[in-house]
Amino acid sequence: MDHVDRILAQWNRERPDLDVEPMGLLGRIARLRTHLAREVEKALSAHGLNSASFDVLATLRRSGPPYRLSPGDLIATTMVSSGTMTNRLDQLEKAGLIERENNPDDRRGVIIALTPKGLALVDAAVTDHVENQHKLLDGLDAQERAALDGLLRKFLGAFE
Repeated sequence: MDHVDRILAQWNRERPDLDVEPMGLLGRIARLRTHLAREVEKALSAHGLNSASFDVLATLRRSGPPYRLSPGDLIATTMVSSGTMTNRLDQLEKAGLIERENNPDDRRGVIIALTPKGLALVDAAVTDHVENQHKLLDGLDAQERAALDGLLRKFLGAFE
């Protein structure tokens, strides 16, 4: 029995009239998210990053050379507000990981670009991040991972 099983047993005892099966599935997803996020943050902190700063740097990195995007493209990809993005960019710029450049297509706008320091850092961080993700999934074999991935894709697809 896991923690969620104990909660479900209590609800079944106290409210046998309720079907609490969804509570079990969603509770396990929520608890897994907490555990996984903690482990991801640990791995990223070794590089002086958190998931928010890594998200911006990784988005720029996977955009391909020259590793530049407009703030609007970053906001759309990371799904945060413009105020949140501005704060993230300010911190990354202070750290010398990104720079704001004039947008050659729109003199009123800027382009966000990885600096060489930012590129080196995100490359090291993503290498460790992927290694950590493999470790986090060690408890499942390849077939189980594929089945879980398919189920989660279907579940997520209902929302997106």
